[in-house]
Amino acid sequence: MPDLILSDIHANREALEAVLEDARGRYDRIVCLGDIVGYGADPNYVVEWVRANVRTVIRGNHDKVCVGLDPLFVYNGAAQKSAEWTMGVLTAENRAYLENMARGPLRVDDFDIVHGSPADEDEYLIHAGDVAGAREYLEARVTFFGHTHVQGGFQVGRGGVRSVYAGRVLEIEVDWQYLVNPGSVGQPRDMDPRAAYAVYDRGARTVEFRRVKYDIAGAAGKILGAGLPQGLAARLYEGA
Repeated sequence: MPDLILSDIHANREALEAVLEDARGRYDRIVCLGDIVGYGADPNYVVEWVRANVRTVIRGNHDKVCVGLDPLFVYNGAAQKSAEWTMGVLTAENRAYLENMARGPLRVDDFDIVHGSPADEDEYLIHAGDVAGAREYLEARVTFFGHTHVQGGFQVGRGGVRSVYAGRVLEIEVDWQYLVNPGSVGQPRDMDPRAAYAVYDRGARTVEFRRVKYDIAGAAGKILGAGLPQGLAARLYEGA
């Protein structure tokens, strides 16, 4: 009963397709933690794929801003330009889907999913100290989160908070609660440009962190061809 855990696809078709090929045969269903659009040049393709294939998905901040549910002014210049462009190219059906996405936290069987944190869907959990304000909201043994584009996460217990680093397999221990980030499919920011995802096996109580190379040049070329900021293309090569 493994789950394919995806987050922050960001309209990157090339990265998504590479992840799906790499994950083939490893999972029974797909769960997505939001930010399926924004930054990349294939928003309609990615939204339509999510609509057809993802059993459970919650919204991210870019899903909100790209349909006018968040104000543009709180985003940086590149994100604003990307959101405005995305608004202009989304089909009516895909826009309606984004407008009606569920908000996290959301329970999926025995685990929870959030975009930013259990306390605030837009909060960044980057360092162990950031978890202090969120730990009282933890209800499940495992909570998956995205938003930071950094694969890894945190163990939370009576003794405090420990960082979880993205090795091959994380074993879920009964004395801890876990905040686990699968990393970003479409725009990693942990200095590794490969697309990131995770596979959660509830029966074996393990999370496998995975990375896969994809056609960065193809994704970057589409961004430039759409007239989007050059920095959005450049950062794909850097993983930053």
